[in-house]
Amino acid sequence: MTRKRTQLLLQLTTAFLLVLGVQARIWTSADGSKTFEGELQSYEATSGKVSVILSNGKRMAFLQEKLSVEDIAWLKKNGTPSGLSINEVGDLPKELPDPDGEGADMNKPVQVYILMGQSNMLGFGKPSKLQGIAAEKYPYLVDDAGEWTVRKDVRNVFVMCSGNSPAKDYKNEWMTISGNIGPEIGIGHYVGHVTNAPVLILKSCIGNRSLGWDLLPPGTKLYEHGGKTQPGYRGTPDDPGGDTGGDMSKGWYAGCQYDGDVAAAKKVLDNLDDYYPGAKEYKVAGFCWWQGDKDMRNSAHFETYEKNLIQLIKALRKDFDAPDAKFVTASLGQTKEGSKGGDGQILDAMKAVAESDDPELEGKVGFVYTNPLSKGGSSSGHYGGNPETYMNVGEAMGKAMVELLKASE
Repeated sequence: MTRKRTQLLLQLTTAFLLVLGVQARIWTSADGSKTFEGELQSYEATSGKVSVILSNGKRMAFLQEKLSVEDIAWLKKNGTPSGLSINEVGDLPKELPDPDGEGADMNKPVQVYILMGQSNMLGFGKPSKLQGIAAEKYPYLVDDAGEWTVRKDVRNVFVMCSGNSPAKDYKNEWMTISGNIGPEIGIGHYVGHVTNAPVLILKSCIGNRSLGWDLLPPGTKLYEHGGKTQPGYRGTPDDPGGDTGGDMSKGWYAGCQYDGDVAAAKKVLDNLDDYYPGAKEYKVAGFCWWQGDKDMRNSAHFETYEKNLIQLIKALRKDFDAPDAKFVTASLGQTKEGSKGGDGQILDAMKAVAESDDPELEGKVGFVYTNPLSKGGSSSGHYGGNPETYMNVGEAMGKAMVELLKASE
């Protein structure tokens, strides 16, 4: 039996089981005094939360302890067809199946993953080169007719601005291949596969930006390097310790792009229904960071990369009210471990942060060594637009994020 036919059989079987699992039934209260008819909407095994649609169409939510022993036993056996609650993470198969085309349970908060960095996070992978190899190397991207598949449980949004100027929407669609690609495709498919809730991949970035200057995070103080004072957050070369208050009319300042990227992402989340139809709530579950090309050319920046990266993680968690959000970094594709240049120091900094025993970082930060995944070229040349590099890095970052999520269960 072919892989596609096997997938179809599995999808049909799953759909059949889902129907059986959520059909209307008679429920009984814990003391046996009351009964009601309703269809199971969701059940979170870890918390014991139950959601039921009554015969009049109204939704009722309660804890399983309100139900009879028999009903609780039924829930544990039949109540979670996917085997997952919103806080549980599924296992990744050796090969992802095609998306089933079904939407997510919109009663659950959207799980948001924010992607930031510079031009390679933007994405320069050419889809024309991907078309001929997808069926063999990334089969979940194409269907039997060779058309691009669509994940209707993962939303793909991309916004971009220069500095803290107003952002422009570049993508707002279900996860599929359209135009040049970045690592968001691999990340979205892998995280989406294991998540029992809607997923929003939200990319907010622009090219040619450094962590040590343009993306310098809040809380960074001015410092000395090579006999010269380097600006802190919202400082300028002429006034390193100053605070522009984010006013770009006074010129570009340290952290100007950080302010813009964060504001652009927050605007999407403030208008969630415009970007994920039907969504009402969200939770920022993680961040993905692919950056470093500009910093590797400035010793003041690459020598402070580790310190700035730690501050970036703390600042983003604070700005998005996500203290437990996971964070995945990826090295530059051309950089080999052991490199003594600025690029190597950035790679070492990323590894050190991921291996830190700081309680705020330990088990919450992942690192992807991308050199073995790259198909040639360099970050400054956008890896020649080879889509395999962008897919490979995206898949690896998605897997790393899944590992962090599973470790925190």
